Amino acid sequence: MKIAFFEIELWEKEVLRKAFPHDRLYFSPKRICSSDIQKIKDCEVLTTFVNCKINKNLLQSLPSLKYIATMSTGYDHIDVGLCEERGVKVSNVPFYGENTVAEYTFALILGLSRKLVNNVNLVKEKKYHFGGYRGFDLKGKTLGVIGGGNIGQHVIRIAKGFGMNILVFDVVKDSSLAKNLGFKYASLETLLQESDIVSLHVPYNKHTHHLINKDNISLMKKSAYLINTSRGPVVDEKALIQALKRRQIAGAGLDVYESEPQVNLRLTALDNVILTPHTASATVECRIQMSKDAAESILAVLKWKKALKTVNPEVYMK
Repeated sequence: MKIAFFEIELWEKEVLRKAFPHDRLYFSPKRICSSDIQKIKDCEVLTTFVNCKINKNLLQSLPSLKYIATMSTGYDHIDVGLCEERGVKVSNVPFYGENTVAEYTFALILGLSRKLVNNVNLVKEKKYHFGGYRGFDLKGKTLGVIGGGNIGQHVIRIAKGFGMNILVFDVVKDSSLAKNLGFKYASLETLLQESDIVSLHVPYNKHTHHLINKDNISLMKKSAYLINTSRGPVVDEKALIQALKRRQIAGAGLDVYESEPQVNLRLTALDNVILTPHTASATVECRIQMSKDAAESILAVLKWKKALKTVNPEVYMK
């Protein structure tokens, strides 16, 4: 079987060669581009990351394709509906990096609460003065977690260590979980009104598109901060920029954007944001886990004709 791997790091090649010693493998460190199509047109398995857009044009160019494994939790870069029509199975890695993304969420929170970037720049620009920019304590503040899944729960645990109060908005409520972790469920409106920091941990779909928008961002405190390590389109970026410019909220920490890999220049011009390039899951441990889980799913397809973790389980290999 021919398997094509994209957005692969150099060290992963040897690992994957050992995992698939009898298959034909194609590797690329980049996203799929037009020059790759001729080389992979006969591939049956395609492995990608979030920057590879799997759309109609690409699927039509790969007539032998039977299975797509994305090394990510999110799969909005794949036209799953079209894959189902074509009988192409799709799997993701739903449980990697829960602690990794949660830790990065707090890196952004601490960066904003302690004015870290501003203070680093003071020293670099030789404008040192004792005390620098003054931040605020997290202890006693209210953190609003939108999405109480695996990542959200890790965020809650970390927040409790800082002595924060926790509100959670989720469509699924678990009273025993709330008791064990020490948080309260709230409506989205209440959470936005009462939180000092709002952190997003939801998947992107038609229900979460512009979940934070011009109508509800106005509910947030002027002293509040918004953190997004989930998916860019969960936030109406235009509305967020206006709120930041007008100081309707104090600031934001963003690792994802509506038009990735492009970043809105109006965001980069603001002084009350921390912007990073979709790097919340970028640790050695997390990458190893992603590769391992993707490889396990591919091996399951080759051995049992069925993937371990699928986003369209009604589609099976013929």
